[in-house]
Amino acid sequence: MTIALFIRTIERDIRSDLGRLEALLTTRGVSVVRIADGRLPEVQVDFILSIGGDGTLLSAARLASVRHIPVVGVNFGHLGFLTTAGKEDVESLVADLLAGRYAIEERTMIQTTCDRMQSCREQMPHALNEVTLHRRDSVSLLRTELYVNGQFVSFYAGDGVIIATPTGSTAYSLSCGGPILTPDSGCFVITPVAAHSLSLRPVIVPDNAVITLRPRSQSASVVLAIDSTTFEIMDGDELVLRRAETTLPLVRLNNQHFFSALHEKLAL
Repeated sequence: MTIALFIRTIERDIRSDLGRLEALLTTRGVSVVRIADGRLPEVQVDFILSIGGDGTLLSAARLASVRHIPVVGVNFGHLGFLTTAGKEDVESLVADLLAGRYAIEERTMIQTTCDRMQSCREQMPHALNEVTLHRRDSVSLLRTELYVNGQFVSFYAGDGVIIATPTGSTAYSLSCGGPILTPDSGCFVITPVAAHSLSLRPVIVPDNAVITLRPRSQSASVVLAIDSTTFEIMDGDELVLRRAETTLPLVRLNNQHFFSALHEKLAL
């Protein structure tokens, strides 16, 4: 078995824990490689261990989904809602992985395409959590037309709009009043951010829907955030979002359940 370790930054306080993890894996007969420069190694990898918090896992997901490699999150960060285990649980985690005591959840991702006025189509990276359109400054309203399957839904005026997967429904969308979706719900949630209207509320659509966003804010600087990566958006750009063909295989241990994680980590 080969396991790749994904670490965004190696802080001084995790070096000893990381060394113990590598030694533990090696003594159990596991071949260990590190992912360097954001590139997957040439060898076949059975698992990617994401070492950090949820932000690190989002970065690892982008790499893993390309080759459909299962991701195991080991929480060296703070919240770690998406992670499988904490750093204090690595011995039992490794034992469970080697014994096959785990399940794989196929997590939906979002594919985003930007159609520019000059007829230039730009393919964006896939999102595991959410795609967010928001204003850069704090003065001007962001005005956005929203369409689902070509049908006009509403005109959003406010700080922005979030399109979240079930995985992302417990992240930024939740903070903005969006509902919690179970990982297998097969939906996206569209959540306004600080809407300048009493009637705009989150909308749930099936994940086979095509969502179109048309920002119409000539005076506001608009930013598109795909998980942790940002892009500048120009007035007149059209963003088309749909379910990505690729999914992220996320590892869950057999004793882990979604609602238990909500109680434990989000105090539901």
